[in-house]
Amino acid sequence: MLGSASPRRRDLLASTGIPFVVRAADADEAQRGDTPAAYLERIARAKLDAVRALPLGPCRGVLVADTIVVAPDGAILGKPRDAGEARAMLDRLAGAVHTVETRFVLAPPDPRAPPVHAETVSTRVGMRPLSPDEARAYVETGEGSDKAGGYAVQGRAAAFVRRIDGSYTNVVGLPLCEVVLALRILGWTGP
Repeated sequence: MLGSASPRRRDLLASTGIPFVVRAADADEAQRGDTPAAYLERIARAKLDAVRALPLGPCRGVLVADTIVVAPDGAILGKPRDAGEARAMLDRLAGAVHTVETRFVLAPPDPRAPPVHAETVSTRVGMRPLSPDEARAYVETGEGSDKAGGYAVQGRAAAFVRRIDGSYTNVVGLPLCEVVLALRILGWTGP
């Protein structure tokens, strides 16, 4: 069971050939002055609780995840609220190295059972400087409007990225290598 409405997470998990069903539930993703680690832990747990409160039917387990961009100054960049915020995010990231962090949690469907695996994966992303016109034109495409940090590395913003140190799929929204290994260790998928 994938507890996420993200089409990117759905597509990434589908690419592994592992069968799953999507059941998403809303969670309050408001920032409350948390550190990145505390924020991710709180949001991933809230998503897990929200999904496991739904009637899930038969399933081996639930996978939830949350991804954030951590700006060079340590600020958490979630999804931009509007074009102005998207532009401000790009300006903060351009010409610098930032971190993309995803926390994923695997748990039995029973809401009383504790999670059986929780992990945060970090990837460093180096972005080249952007001209004001380039940043404006990208924001106008709307491609990054529903993505942490205001950009999609799997889309047009790939032309902005000089270097990725770590998991590319983590930057897209789900660190597949780590997720698949955890699923196999738990016996929730085959070899």
